[in-house]
Amino acid sequence: MQKIYNWDPRLETGNNTIDAQHKSMFAALNDFIAVKEQGKAVSEIQKTMEFLAQYIIQHFDDEEKLQEECGYPHILEHKNSHENLRNRLSNILKKLDGKNYDNKIVEQTIRLMADWLTYHIKGFDFNLAAYIRNKDSTK
Repeated sequence: MQKIYNWDPRLETGNNTIDAQHKSMFAALNDFIAVKEQGKAVSEIQKTMEFLAQYIIQHFDDEEKLQEECGYPHILEHKNSHENLRNRLSNILKKLDGKNYDNKIVEQTIRLMADWLTYHIKGFDFNLAAYIRNKDSTK
């Protein structure tokens, strides 16, 4: 059985909007795992993966808008990190079409998502949240 990724309060940035979206991403990742583990049809696995990818992309858009609004000085590095995952997800979705479904790719995707989200939150998003807190405290 695949590992379920529980939300860890140590991943909280202190920004309610960002934290709520991060929690939802972990829930969507777990939904993806559950659909795979239940032996659902390939089309259902693909649909769940597409939902997860779209949710992540929406989160990136929201986060980048927040960075622009607050004048975040490291926006380019943060956007590049997002773009890297966008490209990887796009390539994965192309590989997971109905004709080329590969369980190994699904397993790799799950690990990629869990590892990437944790790494990104602890680094990039913690820095963004600290910047916002500091900026808000000087108003």
